[in-house]
Amino acid sequence: MSEMFRITLPDGSVREVAPGTTPADIAAAIGPGLAKATLGARVDGELRDVMRPFEGDAKLALVTAKDEADALELVRHDYAHVLAEAVQQLFPGTQITFGPSTDDGFYYDFAPKDRPFTEEDLPAIEEAMRGIIRADKPLRREVWDRATLISRWKQQGENFKAEWAADLPGDEPLTVYWSGEDWLDMCRGPHLASTGKLDPDAFKLTRVSGAYWRGDQNNAMLSRIYGTGWLNKKQLAEHLTRLEEAAKRDHRKIGQEMDLFHLQSEAQGSVFWHPKGYLIWRALEAYMRRRLDAAGYVEVKTPQLMDSRQWEQSGHWGKYRENMFVVPDEVPNTEDEGPILSGKAGLMALKPMNCPAHVLIFRQGIKSYRELPLRMAEFGCCHRNEAHGALHGLMRVRQFTQDDAHIFCRQDQLVEEVRLFCELLDVIYKDLGFEKYAIKLALRPDKRFGSEEMWDWSEQSLRDAVAATGRDTPEFGWEELPGEGAFYAPKLEFHLTDAIGRTWQCGTLQTDTVLPERLDASYVGDDGERHRPVMLHRAILGTFERFLGILIEHHAGRFPLWLAPVQAVVATIVSDADGYAAEVAEKLKAAGLRVETDVRNEKINYKVREHSLAKVPNLLVVGKREAEEGTVALRQLGSERQQVLKLDEVIAMLKAEATPPDLR
Repeated sequence: MSEMFRITLPDGSVREVAPGTTPADIAAAIGPGLAKATLGARVDGELRDVMRPFEGDAKLALVTAKDEADALELVRHDYAHVLAEAVQQLFPGTQITFGPSTDDGFYYDFAPKDRPFTEEDLPAIEEAMRGIIRADKPLRREVWDRATLISRWKQQGENFKAEWAADLPGDEPLTVYWSGEDWLDMCRGPHLASTGKLDPDAFKLTRVSGAYWRGDQNNAMLSRIYGTGWLNKKQLAEHLTRLEEAAKRDHRKIGQEMDLFHLQSEAQGSVFWHPKGYLIWRALEAYMRRRLDAAGYVEVKTPQLMDSRQWEQSGHWGKYRENMFVVPDEVPNTEDEGPILSGKAGLMALKPMNCPAHVLIFRQGIKSYRELPLRMAEFGCCHRNEAHGALHGLMRVRQFTQDDAHIFCRQDQLVEEVRLFCELLDVIYKDLGFEKYAIKLALRPDKRFGSEEMWDWSEQSLRDAVAATGRDTPEFGWEELPGEGAFYAPKLEFHLTDAIGRTWQCGTLQTDTVLPERLDASYVGDDGERHRPVMLHRAILGTFERFLGILIEHHAGRFPLWLAPVQAVVATIVSDADGYAAEVAEKLKAAGLRVETDVRNEKINYKVREHSLAKVPNLLVVGKREAEEGTVALRQLGSERQQVLKLDEVIAMLKAEATPPDLR
């Protein structure tokens, strides 16, 4: 008799099963309802097919639609494979390549036989996909010999798959998945038990684009078909509604309507801020500066260009070189600029981050333990050579300004500094209109600097610090992310949720003991000896450009009054009121409000529509009666209601609302 396997369930119970038993068998043994609902399984933590037999003793957790993250990963992967099968069914001779799941769906790259695919092809492909789903074809996993699989791909004319199979590591098992008995794809999996587990009404193909094979512009251009996939029709409808709302809130569209900024090819990845856009920037920067001053930060300004040897010493040259803008340096160092660093000469680099420069400021003079913590802030302009294809409005740029700061502290001060940072971040996010955010701890990556002991201490310190703030709870979305830390430090990530439910990773805090060591930063302790400070890298907004893009979309351009570039427009009904309009505007300006006048010879309804499109929060309409009575007719953005109020009353109301939150 074969040795039995012990399978431990989440409730601690153990089932002894024979070799060949699958998670699906255990689900069926528990009950028919669970068997029907089961989509996949976690076996010793690994997401697997529900039909894949156990290989020994294991811990088992069955995956159903309630386990949404795992369930979505499974169905989106399956939608991608069904897409590939449908395309080859409709367009014989098309070669298949890759088809992964994405954050909200899936895509698949194809090499068409005759012509690139277009969006006109999508309805027919969708219908073919629904046919495959309704056929409820079993999805079956097999492990193949490498040579056999490569031969199979070549016989079928699948040159891209044959190339990929040949390039995979020699010790990696090659697995294929059959859809029924007539179609297969090479894939690691996992997959559902059959295509019928998918909802035929819970997906939609969204667009077509070009994509290079293996992401290399020297390779063949492929056709990429994108889709979005969900567990049910309701989730799809909600997602499509979010997409429609997101399109309305697109910061590029609103930025043009409000005349805030523009981008153009003469400065790829850099922003041309218009006067109104820069007014928002200045208001946000002034607010942040006041918050930092009150929190005990000192502000510094560091050079844009630094010698490449400094970046080598910090470790960034080896990690970020390809993303740095490097320029030749034809002027040798002079004696008053300090000793020449060893290493390569003649290269300078625009800084991609501020941290090494802040260490150099810290190193000026001897620091005592009594001077710590030292909180050093900079609204530092940085440059990173992002790929052209990755650039996206304000959200991904090459030149950006960080709300950057570095806290130099002793080890015994770390928990308190993290607590203070979390409280500061919480206040700022709420002031800017974000009530909800999640905290995640990104742990050590595979390639990293520093000892294992250092990483153990750094990671545990951040856990302890967040626990001390009471934020390591489901309410704050607390989660640990293995392998996602920086090369020199673990980090806390703060993910904002915006008005339509999207999340944005903005704030970050990293516990770093590597850079102080590499750049020889030290302080004198109470024992008279030199010690290394802990360096906390922290940001709240992240970058001004990206955060302003997020703010535009979150508020749909309807900023809180203190951030609005134009807080009020005084518009006339008749030209006889032009003088009064100028008087009203001057009194508003004297109260500190940002005001414009509109005395054009246009109908008032036209003016109302135009200023509403420009998201002006307050329109003060004046005519002969208002001029005689010292009143204004106040129309507020988004309201059909009009109030006739005394001018002094309106000024007091708007002045109070336009006061930044930290000054109220």
